Amino acid sequence: MHRVVLAITFVCGLAVAARAAQAPTPPQPPPPAPKPGPEHALFKEDEGTWDAVVEMFVPGQQQPMTSKGVETNTLGCGGLCIITDFKGDMGDMTFHGHGTATWDAAKKKYVGSWTDSMSQGLMLTEGTYDPAKRTFTGWSEAPDATGKVVKSRAVTEYKDKSNRVMSMYMPGPDGKEALGMRITYKKRM
Repeated sequence: MHRVVLAITFVCGLAVAARAAQAPTPPQPPPPAPKPGPEHALFKEDEGTWDAVVEMFVPGQQQPMTSKGVETNTLGCGGLCIITDFKGDMGDMTFHGHGTATWDAAKKKYVGSWTDSMSQGLMLTEGTYDPAKRTFTGWSEAPDATGKVVKSRAVTEYKDKSNRVMSMYMPGPDGKEALGMRITYKKRM
């Protein structure tokens, strides 16, 4: 009899435990929404409309090909990203580019994407900002005109609140890094 009572108690305990395991857990509150931090201040500095002078350096040519454009930067996602729209003329061609950049808290880097009317794919970028030198350095990968993935490095120097210069370096004919493009920006007030 004692064994029967123990067996019944054991089976009842298992049933109660099974019901408790099936009981729904109370919903957890969602994590707080991210807010712009000190890393996002750079986006506020880039926000606005910028007149641009573009210099394209072609191997074997003494002078760069020069054109003009306008870059419009808008804060997005409550200040968590910057959305870039660039329009200009490259010789007899109209150029249009579009990009988005944000701070990746997990990587502790800025990340971004870029595509334009002269690209065959999406450029992906990771970069860092040195506030002491007021310099942003980004490393990118994107397909070139032939579809081959090319790595490049871009350095943006923030001269002051209204002037910045971006220099892009890419592999030259000998495979060594060479200046391929420089854009000088002046912010409209």
